[in-house]
Amino acid sequence: MKRIYKFLLKIVIWFVALSVIWVVIYKYIPVPYTPLMAVRYFEEDKGYTAKHQWKPISEISQNLQLAVICSEDQNFLTHNGFDVKSLKEAYLENQEGKRIRGGSTISQQTAKNVFLWQGRTWLRKGLEVWFTFLIETLWSKERILEVYLNSIEMGNGVFGAEAGAKYWFNVSSKNLSRNQASAIAAILPNPRKYKANPTSKFVNSRKNWIQRQMQNFGEFKLK
Repeated sequence: MKRIYKFLLKIVIWFVALSVIWVVIYKYIPVPYTPLMAVRYFEEDKGYTAKHQWKPISEISQNLQLAVICSEDQNFLTHNGFDVKSLKEAYLENQEGKRIRGGSTISQQTAKNVFLWQGRTWLRKGLEVWFTFLIETLWSKERILEVYLNSIEMGNGVFGAEAGAKYWFNVSSKNLSRNQASAIAAILPNPRKYKANPTSKFVNSRKNWIQRQMQNFGEFKLK
């Protein structure tokens, strides 16, 4: 039994050390590829190529930064990676039979997109908690949002703000208007199903809601 315990302890120590190193590396260098990009490659037909171009956050429109915060995680600037209130609200809505929604924060989504696979297993969720804790501890909020905006899926085979802006509106992510940014943010719950341009009735309604939230949110500063 002692050998088994020692073996398991070594595995845990190596995992902790390697995951911390991994997160520290991505604190400074662009994320070149994500697990979801790999999954999509094997899901799609031969010849599939992911559209992705890294941009520093200084070259991503503040309209898009604010739009995703307002649509996905309005407490992003103040929470420590987990929004307990939103989780409770999502749980109650789902229990009441309303449209299923999650309570994941931008930090949790970033941890999942960059370091993990898709799925709802307890193992994956546990690892998501660990990596969320790491990036909240080792990265700034600005870095978390930068990585999120460069890795999130924004269409079928479209990843990141720059690719999304060019795909939907043929502009650079730096030049996205408030209307364009809110349209992209509106499709994030299911970017392979919805279109940012032209918008459906549902997406247009959600886009208008996001714009109202942006107006109410006002200016923001990242740390």
